[in-house]
Amino acid sequence: MASQKYNFYKGTILNPISDTKCDFIHHGLLVVKNGKVKNILSVEKGAQKYSSQMSKSNTIDFGNALILPAFFDMHFHWVQDDVREMPKDSLLEWLEKYTFPTEMLYEKKSYAEKKAKSFFKKLTASGTIGGACYSSIHQEALDAAMDHVKGEFVVGNVLMNMNSPKSLTQTNEQSLELTKKLIKKYGERHCFTPRFAITTTPEVMTKGSKMADRAGCFKQTHLSETPAEIDFVLSIYKNIPGFEKVENYTEIYQKTGMLGKKSLMGHGIHLSDKELKMLSKTETSIIHCPTSNAPIKDKGLGSGLFDFKKVEKAKVTWALGSDIGGGPFLSMFDVIKSFVDQNQKRGVKGATFTKGLYRSTLAGAEILGLAKKAGNLEKNKAANFIVIPMNKRITAKNSEEALHKLIAPHKLKRAEYGTLVSKVFFKGDLIFQKK
Repeated sequence: MASQKYNFYKGTILNPISDTKCDFIHHGLLVVKNGKVKNILSVEKGAQKYSSQMSKSNTIDFGNALILPAFFDMHFHWVQDDVREMPKDSLLEWLEKYTFPTEMLYEKKSYAEKKAKSFFKKLTASGTIGGACYSSIHQEALDAAMDHVKGEFVVGNVLMNMNSPKSLTQTNEQSLELTKKLIKKYGERHCFTPRFAITTTPEVMTKGSKMADRAGCFKQTHLSETPAEIDFVLSIYKNIPGFEKVENYTEIYQKTGMLGKKSLMGHGIHLSDKELKMLSKTETSIIHCPTSNAPIKDKGLGSGLFDFKKVEKAKVTWALGSDIGGGPFLSMFDVIKSFVDQNQKRGVKGATFTKGLYRSTLAGAEILGLAKKAGNLEKNKAANFIVIPMNKRITAKNSEEALHKLIAPHKLKRAEYGTLVSKVFFKGDLIFQKK
């Protein structure tokens, strides 16, 4: 239970507001009351304003440390933790060689439980307390994830009814019955999750979408990650009754009811103007996964560069995700760095660290409908924040410079991003402390 009194935390505060704006407070003071943010201001002003409430027992000075809102990872597969650094020559081959065999193991309850306990500890330690998560087809794995995840997450079991390994293939009836059961058990925490159009039949997507909509659940799947995937999808659907004349990948999801304000489309790299218009009109969001889409030499799948400017021009909402295990590392700092680097190398302007921070915090909360109570350190929101120790206080003119100094030094040792966070607070409670 959150403390029923004031707590004060001193450090350098970074508070994302938008793509271009982020509060940056040297010698900052984060004021928390009853598990919610009461204020962020300078230590000097805070000492004056809250002098009667501050004491040695309720004030913690983090010294040179940075205080940031905790992360939202809007697309990741917790059951792919063991394959995130496996060779990735192509998406479809990687799935067949490594991912599917690994996910088969999650049928066993004891295995799923052991893995969930370990994975979600690592996720919390990386500073992520919200987002959208894919599990395997098995209820055992979904139950384990729901039991161990900490924060504001929607989680779904992937649905696979065709073009899948025998041991990972359900009948339409099995998928729909399990969807009904899990919605009843978890309500809006459950996320309806067809793996993608290649593996999930139109019947399951259509009927399941209706169930999810009635229950107010989110829906998630993959869309246009690679050209080969798109070609394969269209070659399948031209032979399915009712879909013979579909012009593009997105239209399949439109016809099956998968698009909408509570729909999350992973990747969305290779989309036509017509498809973007469809996504915009239905208020469907795209989740961009730069570390997964990165070149193979950078441990990605080489899927291509996400055109965020084109997506924004089409008025399609988007946020960032790690796509574990297509993405190799859990930390959203690594995701932000990859987003900035890939665009800079192509000469694309506007891919800043400030934008990356916003798209991995508040943007995710906005898509999940949580922006009034989470996503950054605005007054009356939940005190969900992370603490990052620094050897010396960051001197910077603005948030962009401060974030660059925080993130850039680790680019050659990407695994280090997962060790930067020393403390994680959720609703004012300390839920992780580095040993």
